[in-house]
This record gives sequence, C-alpha cells and structure tokens, in this order.
Amino acid sequence: MLELDRTYSIKEIGDLKDFVTVAYVIIDDIYQDVTPTHIKNRCNINTSKMSDSEIITLSIVAELLTIDSENAWFGFCKKNMRDLFPRLCSRSRFNRTRRNLHAVIEEIRKKISALTEHINQPYRIIDSIPIPVCKFGRAHFHKTFKGFGATYGKCASKKETYLGYKLHMLATIDGFITDAVITSANIDARAATWDLISGYSNITMFGDKGYIGDDFAADLKAEKDINILPLKRNSSKIQFPKELRQTIFRLRRRIETSASQLVCQLNIERVLAKSFWGLQTRIKTKLLAYNLCYYINKLIGRESHSRIKELVFG
Repeated sequence: MLELDRTYSIKEIGDLKDFVTVAYVIIDDIYQDVTPTHIKNRCNINTSKMSDSEIITLSIVAELLTIDSENAWFGFCKKNMRDLFPRLCSRSRFNRTRRNLHAVIEEIRKKISALTEHINQPYRIIDSIPIPVCKFGRAHFHKTFKGFGATYGKCASKKETYLGYKLHMLATIDGFITDAVITSANIDARAATWDLISGYSNITMFGDKGYIGDDFAADLKAEKDINILPLKRNSSKIQFPKELRQTIFRLRRRIETSASQLVCQLNIERVLAKSFWGLQTRIKTKLLAYNLCYYINKLIGRESHSRIKELVFG
C-alpha cells in the first residue's frame, strides 16, 4: 500500500509524483468519510495488495494522462511508480475492483462538490454531450451495449447520427460540474433535467435551445421553484433583452469549454468499455478527475503553498 514519507517536502505540485501524492491523500480522506462500513470492511480486504483509495487514485491519474489502455498504464506504473505503489495487484483485479467502486467514486465526487461550496450557488448552466459507443455505419452489428439502453441519437455539432448515450450536466458559472446523469441518446434534454435537479430548489439555470418550452419552464417553477433561461430561437416572437441574451451566451461558453476539456483532454467520448457497468465507471472517474483538478487548483490559487503541505502531512 502507498506509504507517505513524512520527510517528503512539497511546496508546490511540480511533477507527476507530487500530484499523485496530493490526489491520493485527498481521495483517501474523503473515501474514509463517505464509504459505508460494509464496503470498507468487506471480506478479504485486509489481504488485498492495493487499497480502494490507491485504485481510485491510479484510475484518476490514468484518465488525466489520457491513457485508455490499462495494459500500457500498468506497464508505466511498474516502471515509474514502484516507490509509491510497491504492491500493484493484477490488471484484472484492478479493473474488477474499480467497477465495483463506481458508487463510491460518485460519492467522492459529490463530497468534493460540497467541499468547494459550489452546491450552494444559486446559478447553474445545463448542457449535454453525446457519448457514442459506435458509429452509425457499424451500429447494426454492434452487440456490446444491446439491451443496456444504447439508442440512436443525433450530434448537432458534428451533424451525424450515432449509437450510444448522452451525458447531461449541471455546472456552476465558473465551470465546476456539480451533477451529471447518463441517459439513452434519444432522451430529450428536458426530460433528463428532472433527474439532475432532484436535490435542488430556488435556483436559476441557463441552457441552450434544447431546453425551450413554456410548459417545461412553468413546471420547473411550480414544482421546484427553479427558473430556466434558455437561448431563444431566432424565429421566436418573444426575445430576451439584448444584455440578458449576451449574458446567457457568455455563460454558455463556460460549460462548452468544460465539455470540450472532457472530450479533448479526458476522451469522454472515446468508449473502450466492454459493458454498461464499465462505461458508467469510466465516465464517473473522468468527472471525478476533472473536479479533483479544479479543487486542487482552487487550493493552490486561494491559499499559500503551505496549505498543500498541511493537506498532505496533516
């Protein structure tokens, strides 16, 4: 198991091992807080070569390094991280344990949202991105996700039809993703909104044209006291004032930037999972990796580097 060298001094995150160390301490601290006892003390856990926190940490780092091949990632760890992880388990054991921890990974992500206090902000940006599991040309022969909700959907930005899912997200006005839900690709964005906002009331959301609907807006206001301000179509007879339109457009660019980082830097649209269970785990890990980096950047930006040292060593 990973052992922290108490003589190790860190004034800033200068290299990969620094990041792995800080990430592990944050993840392990939250893991101990949010994980049910029956999971932490499950059968044979004391004989495991790697702890759950180590497996989650390595999964996060692999996603941030855009290494999709577990074989390549394990080879890298064996050569470069033996001092941090002297007892690597087998690749199959690593993968099975990570999939079993998908609910814990989600709870850790929610806890980080609470620690950043973003959950209390009154404004959110709502959006969705496609998660294709197969190109349209091969969809008829695709069997991996058959019976697990994969349907045909349209990606407006790429002007193409795909087989797969959608990831619906709520983000703060500075890009922190607070909530996410995976649905079939043909699910309307407005229908998925109800799952995203289940824990909210009295907030204002900004969305794109996919969230237009007078009845939808009225239901949100009546049931959850939530206001939604979507971009209006050019043909709409009723338009927002110019200043409000510019504000919505500017805020929309923020979540589009976050979505672009998930797609380009974390390969969230590249599905290599062999099951829906594995797909959920990969997406939840990518979202946790994104939010963890945001959280660490906030700590470094707001506080002195001695705060990071305190975080690592107590």
